Amino acid sequence: IAGRDLPSPDPALAVGSVAAELADLADAVMVCALTIARSEVVDQARARLGVIALGKCGAQELNYLSDIDVLFVAEPADETVTTAEATAIGNLIAAATTRICSAHSTCGTIWQVDAALRPEGKKGPLTRTLSAHRAYYERWARNWEFQAMLKARPMAGDPELTEGFCRIVEPLVWQVGGRDDFMSEAQAMRRRVVGLIPAKDARTEIKLGSGGLRDVEFSVQLLQLVHGRVDERLRLRGTLPALHALAAHGYIGRGDASELDRAYRFERTVEHRIQLFSLRRSHLMPSGDDDRRRIARSLGMHEGEELWEAWRRTARDVEHRQRRIFYSPLLEAVSHLSDEELRMSPQAAQDRLKALGFADPRSALSHIRALTTGASRTAEIQRQLMPAMLGWFAEGPNPDLGLLSFRQLSEEMGGTSWYMRALRDEGQMAELLASILSSSRYVIRMIGYVPGAVQMLADASQLAVRPREALVETMSAAARRHDDTDGAVEALRTVRCRELTRLALGDALGLIGTQDVGAGLSSVMGATIDVALAIAAREQDGPVPPIGVVAMGRWGGAELSYGSDADAMFVVPDGTDPEGITVATRVVARLRALLKAPGRGPALEIDAGLRPEGRDGAMVRTLSGFLSYYERWSSTWEHQALVRADHGAGDRRLVEALLAGVDHLRWPADGLRPEQVAEIRRLKARMERERIRRGTDPHRNLKLGPGGLSDVEWTVQLLQMQHAGRMPGLRTPTTMTALTALREAGLVDEPDARALGRAWRLASALRDHTMLVSGRSSDLLPSDPRDLAAIAVQLHRDMANASELIEDWERTSRRASNVVDCIFWERDS
Repeated sequence: IAGRDLPSPDPALAVGSVAAELADLADAVMVCALTIARSEVVDQARARLGVIALGKCGAQELNYLSDIDVLFVAEPADETVTTAEATAIGNLIAAATTRICSAHSTCGTIWQVDAALRPEGKKGPLTRTLSAHRAYYERWARNWEFQAMLKARPMAGDPELTEGFCRIVEPLVWQVGGRDDFMSEAQAMRRRVVGLIPAKDARTEIKLGSGGLRDVEFSVQLLQLVHGRVDERLRLRGTLPALHALAAHGYIGRGDASELDRAYRFERTVEHRIQLFSLRRSHLMPSGDDDRRRIARSLGMHEGEELWEAWRRTARDVEHRQRRIFYSPLLEAVSHLSDEELRMSPQAAQDRLKALGFADPRSALSHIRALTTGASRTAEIQRQLMPAMLGWFAEGPNPDLGLLSFRQLSEEMGGTSWYMRALRDEGQMAELLASILSSSRYVIRMIGYVPGAVQMLADASQLAVRPREALVETMSAAARRHDDTDGAVEALRTVRCRELTRLALGDALGLIGTQDVGAGLSSVMGATIDVALAIAAREQDGPVPPIGVVAMGRWGGAELSYGSDADAMFVVPDGTDPEGITVATRVVARLRALLKAPGRGPALEIDAGLRPEGRDGAMVRTLSGFLSYYERWSSTWEHQALVRADHGAGDRRLVEALLAGVDHLRWPADGLRPEQVAEIRRLKARMERERIRRGTDPHRNLKLGPGGLSDVEWTVQLLQMQHAGRMPGLRTPTTMTALTALREAGLVDEPDARALGRAWRLASALRDHTMLVSGRSSDLLPSDPRDLAAIAVQLHRDMANASELIEDWERTSRRASNVVDCIFWERDS
């Protein structure tokens, strides 16, 4: 195939037949692989199996190095075989077929087979019967799954099964275009795909980038699925045949169709040339001059620059046409009409829409209609709210996320008696909710755990940090209402979720400062562990010795972030006998299991790795056991870890006694010896070398990068250990409090303290708000412009200039890094 393709005088003209031949080859390979697979499976004759081609293979527009997207259908061979048996045998045959095609061998790999488009994706069974497929697609399948089935065709195996499957899904495929949410989901999916492309690849991504192959394919599919409900002439699998049909029957202008056809052929040909040179899957335009020149000359051009200009010109043209088609107000409106209404011509539909006052519908019209359509009371209130809500969404960094999240939240909670009423009657609540939904995936998820949390938006005073004592009282009261452990823990976790949501709401709205957030999260952590410890203890039949929980690390410093674990150690009184220590150890193990188990809200992990002897050491020790270890065996790094130790939960007097007993180690009277300073420096260098992930920019690492959290914290701790033995005012586990004390003591001058403090606060804020915006914990500064814009808004920065946030961090961290070089590393500035 390549031998005919490469010397072709017009490769763009030949690309359709080349792609079809590749699909034919894939079919033949699959037929052979299926035959071989059956020979490997015992009882294979007891099951019938069919293979459905999907994606580019289904459309017969395959690349040289495409995955083959498939779906498997199994049925019993006769009445003596049960459905379960046939499915099990079918799974074995399908798995063997996939392995035969995909496995590496001395002859290379034939083709990667991918069955991820099956019902429930990779979590679903590899094969299903026809009736199981019918049930899934009729009841559970989402819009994008029907869009994927547009390409489905028989490929190999039992023709009765493959044709039967296609008969089942075909009518369902051609109904999806009339769903209320179809247009908005299709548009959102395309935006998501583009948004996930790394910024460095945005202009060179031929397949997924703006103006690339996917823009042509999605535009054609959208037109097909909307208009193909009633016009069977559009029901074609291939992109180019469908594009020609759309033009022939007046659904797209001939000029648009011609240019999209030219662009698709050009981009597909370039993609083939990129892949053929080294037989490596890639969709990126090469950056090297030699690589570009080679591809250009294979396409009849002279220089790589000519190829690049042709690609950028084509991408701009496709992007322009795609936007006009994909976001057409008429197309979106027509998608909401019934099949009967659609049977009139497009011009008649346009006349009807104009008569109804439909002039310039927004791209979010499908979401709006889904929320406001109907005669229910909920729909009535939504129609009242929507104009104002749209304005508030538009003021946020991600209005699309806001409206989509509002729709999802309303569908989840709209049936509750207070939700819609509160949104309607509490103007502030609706406005704050709009701000949150357009900027914070974390809060969106947390609200799902505790629906009543939305009500806190009605009164901003409810979003303040609550004292630890109040948290313990609330959590204890909730737990006491349940005699059983599971019920008590569920009640505790519900309160914890509510308190985490309270802090996140206040943080996202700019009502709580970074240090207060850290202190608030630490208080929630301490209160949760305190009450959970009591729950675990009450399970024991006999007496339980007092247990003190030593908070370490960021918990001990009251500096937790949203995704932090709880670093802790556990101490019991001297005189506790072996049986008592065993009981305490059981209680601690139960405590950790209860909080780590799946349940309401995010799990809470208690990490006891900083205890004496680490993970090999006893989980619980007596007070004298701790002191003896630290006196005889501990290393300098363990003394440093104790700098941020504080009471976390449980028996306070035990923890305070332990901390008093190690004060001379963490605050040595004569400061640190030179060899201890050297040890601390070696450990920090090794930690950064081992923990900064390869391939990432260290300067974007908010924790371990230059001028980041670790730099500031280790510098402060080093100074504390050197001077706190003589200056009690430096003895604090909290970084910023310690930095202030160091400045006041004259150990760090004002400009240096300011540089370190600003870097620590900015890094903490960026890390917290990355979690709030994306819903994922990360130490890396986000690269997605929309996430940066959302963070900028939450930090009261200019959303339109979110890139300045990166510049601010680079400038701030550089200044802090210079200070760290001077103080921690003692290098010349």
